[in-house]
Amino acid sequence: MARDEQVMSPSYTRTEPIVAKEGWGCYVRDVDGNVFLDLSSGMFVLNYGYSHPKLIQAVERQMTKLTHFAGTDFYYESQVELAERLVKITQGNFAKRVYFGNSGAEAVEAAFKCARWHARRPRMIAYTGAFHGRTFGAMSLSSTSVTHHRYFAPLVPGVSFMPYPYCYRCLFNQEYPGCDFLCFEFIREYLRKVVPPEEVAGVIVEPIQGGSGYIIPPPEYHPMLKELCDEHDWIFIADEIQTGLGRTGKMFAMEHWKVIPDIVCVAKALAGGIAPIGATIASAKVMDWEPGAHASTFGGNLIACVAALEGLNILEKQKLVRRAAELGELALGRLQELVEESRLVGEVRGRGLMLAVEIVKDKQTKERAVKERNAVVRAALNRGLIVFRGGRSIIRIAPPLTISQRELELGLNILGEALREVERKC
Repeated sequence: MARDEQVMSPSYTRTEPIVAKEGWGCYVRDVDGNVFLDLSSGMFVLNYGYSHPKLIQAVERQMTKLTHFAGTDFYYESQVELAERLVKITQGNFAKRVYFGNSGAEAVEAAFKCARWHARRPRMIAYTGAFHGRTFGAMSLSSTSVTHHRYFAPLVPGVSFMPYPYCYRCLFNQEYPGCDFLCFEFIREYLRKVVPPEEVAGVIVEPIQGGSGYIIPPPEYHPMLKELCDEHDWIFIADEIQTGLGRTGKMFAMEHWKVIPDIVCVAKALAGGIAPIGATIASAKVMDWEPGAHASTFGGNLIACVAALEGLNILEKQKLVRRAAELGELALGRLQELVEESRLVGEVRGRGLMLAVEIVKDKQTKERAVKERNAVVRAALNRGLIVFRGGRSIIRIAPPLTISQRELELGLNILGEALREVERKC
């Protein structure tokens, strides 16, 4: 860690003193020999766990043949095969096309550019609390923290932010379901007074907001947003970078709302942590840009494509989407007990194995307990459990989809112990 501080960019957000050496399944071992149960999936990347043998075997076979070929200028089978698989598993019975990049941010950049190119309109609608990445386009669509924007202005112009439906902390001091959806009416009022709807290319939204703490909209919200897009001929972009590929108990989270996006962005879990990859899957009608309009030297790299294909095989053969739904229901039930047991837990929420615990100082006022949340995360770490921060006072839980019920219960037990320890001290 001391060596790291001398040479690595200080912009990285290291918060936990873990120096990893090896991993398997849902466990990781550090250089001192400590073993941790990881309920964060390596920042939501390892849906298939650490060092899945089938992923490693698939990559080893490919590495003995060919490691790189210029997929932007020539052809290779694994790239088109992966595109065919992604077209098949994403929602919508219509022709689609796929763009490959190297990350979630690049998938979002491609969606942003594609929407503007197709619509010939300059504006975009995004959401407060959204996180889409740190490149300029993705950052311009994000609003999780001013840290991501500070001193980088001017950002990409034309982005307007709308309030995300965060029912536990409603900006309009309403309670669902008797709220008349003021958060959605705000958008219509904004279109009447600020942004001409005919100048908007599209909307980008996370089905469940990730960085802000796994915030889940009410069931009516996304369908209402889709109707608004259809009304004004906007492109509906779903950022499924954290939520996609089985994480929420559906292949893609928008399936919970029965909404079919025009563009879907995926990354993180796509290649199971073997190699960087991101993908932008769009209707062929929308992805109609001309050759040279957008490309990436390493996008859809051979190794990444082979790993992603094997990952999709694992997802299907081991029925991990259904498994995430079943284990998630069990875990959410266990976490609900913490609301009753702990004075620090204001709310728990989740879909599938995408779960959140909101830590508060007072359950009535809902005052955020930032120090207490950080203390719980560290107390869990000292017991050998990795969980991840989210929002200002939220703990995110997103284990590998391959985790056993026993391991999941062990992790939740450790989290409960950490909560009780912090509660005794504060």
